[in-house]
Amino acid sequence: MRFDSARGIERREFVKAAVAIGGTSALAACMDRERGDESTTSTSGDQSESAEFPQGDPSVVPDGQHRWGDHLVRDAHGNTVLPQHQLLLGLSYESETEPTVAEREQVTAAFETLDHAFRWGTGTRTGAAINDGLLYTLGYAPRYFERFGAVPDQLDPPEDVLDAVGEDPAKANGHDALLVLTSDFGSIVLAAEAALFGETETVNGVRVDASLDGVFARVDRRTGVVGKGLPAEKLENDDVPEEAPLSMGFKSGFRDSLPAEDRVTLQEGPFAGGTTQAVSRLRIDLDSWYEQSHGERTAEMFCPAHDPDDVGETGSKLGGDSGITEDDVDAIDAHADEHGTVGHSQKLARARDDDFETVILRRSEGVATDAVDDTEFNFSSVQQTVADFVDTRTAMNVDEYDVDVPAERHGIVDYLETRSRGTYLIPSRDDLALPVHR
Repeated sequence: MRFDSARGIERREFVKAAVAIGGTSALAACMDRERGDESTTSTSGDQSESAEFPQGDPSVVPDGQHRWGDHLVRDAHGNTVLPQHQLLLGLSYESETEPTVAEREQVTAAFETLDHAFRWGTGTRTGAAINDGLLYTLGYAPRYFERFGAVPDQLDPPEDVLDAVGEDPAKANGHDALLVLTSDFGSIVLAAEAALFGETETVNGVRVDASLDGVFARVDRRTGVVGKGLPAEKLENDDVPEEAPLSMGFKSGFRDSLPAEDRVTLQEGPFAGGTTQAVSRLRIDLDSWYEQSHGERTAEMFCPAHDPDDVGETGSKLGGDSGITEDDVDAIDAHADEHGTVGHSQKLARARDDDFETVILRRSEGVATDAVDDTEFNFSSVQQTVADFVDTRTAMNVDEYDVDVPAERHGIVDYLETRSRGTYLIPSRDDLALPVHR
């Protein structure tokens, strides 16, 4: 079935609402809306008749949970495109004692079910235009590790992160673990959640023999969307460009601003092959942001040396590269004197490594669909150490620069308010189930 534009918007709004509500009733309604779309129908003759989407091949699932890059849709410029629907579940480990072998086997089996039920992102297809599979990460917080041993060296507590970047430590998340589920189809995300928590007997034609029930409890549930046109549909702000993939109007995910996955992967130690994750909920003052001209927003988001006409309304004219150079970083003081502005991307580039490569890999960024006031944003990144995130976030701060520029012209930091932050270690697949660090 094909939808005209009005029908398509109606369906997308419905699916976003269903994912935000959650539960098996929302899953059934969501599947009814998404069923029949040509891109969701499995055409493989060897799959179960009850499968709504292509099933997975666990043998091609990468060892690193965070290794999404080869399994994401790419745009015409080669930039990776994050899946549209996001579900972030804060988890509490239910036991008061150290994890048992039986618990680890249960968790492993639950995720193996998902690996059979859904392919890993776009699977092995090159040039895929849609993500009709599932991508996920399960990360563990410092408070989980300290219950049974030592906290990994690469994992700083969220309270320390907040303090280091000049924010209130009381805004730290209190989860033991965080599960991120993401796909272009809301029904995939909801089906995965239902399977993991024992709310369904089958998932996409695969029998559910194990769940997380009794091992983990859901204590927080956050949803979000990202993608061309979605923020304009979700947000009650007529100034958000209709084609924008993010609420502040400009695209992100340029090749030069995303490091290779090897760069953010732990190379040695007990958790080699894994990574760390920083997850934040932010509020954005969109009214103040859009009171400015497009030229002013371009200068603050990128760099005062960027020509707004070369950037375009949403940044699409930049193609695959943000256009930020080492010369732009060196010119921060000069640009501040000449233009009275410092650019956000220009500032972040100061935190790149000696090869001028970024050190954090953005993941799961998007408009929060569970937010009451419609102006909140989910942001997560993976990096070798949480200290890499701290260095990058600190580079946004106004007091890091000795320039005479007001806060409202100093990148985008003045438009953001942190609601919460959490930090997690995402182990490799071998250690996915309840790891302990001695």
